[in-house]
Amino acid sequence: MNNTPRQERVNRTMLLGRGSLAILLIDARAGGRVTTFPANSITVTMLTLPAIESARRRIGDRVHKTPLLSATRLGARVGATLFHKCESLQKTGSFKVRGALNRVAQLDAGARARGVITVSAGNHAQALAWAARDAGVRCTVVMPEAASRAKVDASRGYGAEVVLHGASSIQAFARAHELAEERSLTIVHPFDDDEIMAGQGTVALEILEQLDDFDDIVVPIGGGGLIGGIAVAIRERRPKVRVYGVEPTGAAVMRESLDAGHPVRLESVKTIADGLAAPMAGDFTYPIVTRYVDDVVVLTDDEIMDAMRDLLLSAKLLAEGGGAAATAAVLSGKLPVAGRRVVAVVSGGNVDASRIQEVLSR
Repeated sequence: MNNTPRQERVNRTMLLGRGSLAILLIDARAGGRVTTFPANSITVTMLTLPAIESARRRIGDRVHKTPLLSATRLGARVGATLFHKCESLQKTGSFKVRGALNRVAQLDAGARARGVITVSAGNHAQALAWAARDAGVRCTVVMPEAASRAKVDASRGYGAEVVLHGASSIQAFARAHELAEERSLTIVHPFDDDEIMAGQGTVALEILEQLDDFDDIVVPIGGGGLIGGIAVAIRERRPKVRVYGVEPTGAAVMRESLDAGHPVRLESVKTIADGLAAPMAGDFTYPIVTRYVDDVVVLTDDEIMDAMRDLLLSAKLLAEGGGAAATAAVLSGKLPVAGRRVVAVVSGGNVDASRIQEVLSR
């Protein structure tokens, strides 16, 4: 598939079916024809460092080079030297804009004319809406009915058509597939796409420029797009650096996939870290995690909320639940970080005012 010209490649995304996962192929050459295959019938290619470096050249002048800030007081709690990569200060409020820009930049003329669609709890929706508007591409996003009102409003503000559907991302995925078929839209998967992951991997290239010496990097996991890109870039450039992932107990799909030995899907997800509430591990992200990531730890919502409070009061950083998860993992004692230089990725800062009040009242 990688040897095929971009305009002749199919758009790959995950389809939730009964039982195991499948691959949904939307063929741009056939007017958006939809074909479903068993997941194990598709050859999965591995993201490469050159692809991430190409993404950096493609999007570098359109995103912020976000700051890498020390967090001495917080790190001292666990005997570590802690730094935060502040993607909460990125355009649209999260790292997601990196992958969205990289993906939209490579749409062919037909896909641009028809428009794109995605599924998101909010951050990918905002990012794709922003990137699509900038490129003159129509964008539809399907979000769970309980999605953050701030994220829904922001997505609409960036020009997207927002469709609220279902109690969770599981139902939202199914509705997005239906709409893609009805309207011949190109699905831009929120994480399980090599071009999305390549864009997210540019976070790591910046960190490598900003900090000469560090031992560990801790990354939140939803479906694995961010950790996939970061892990490839870090381990290919500095193979001795440890890469850790973090998930909430109510959406620990990557941890469960690693334990099962293959990507799995969850029947339900429930966590205050809505950006980490993916119902499945990706067929493209899972192999990267198994190859490059040292461990994936699981945290409670209480631990994540405590870290949100710590980030706000100590580091002066406003983080949403998913954005605080890496810091929570460092502070939890579940990672062997004592005496080490650690980077925690603060992946997003799009949080409702009501959640901030709840966090501060703890």
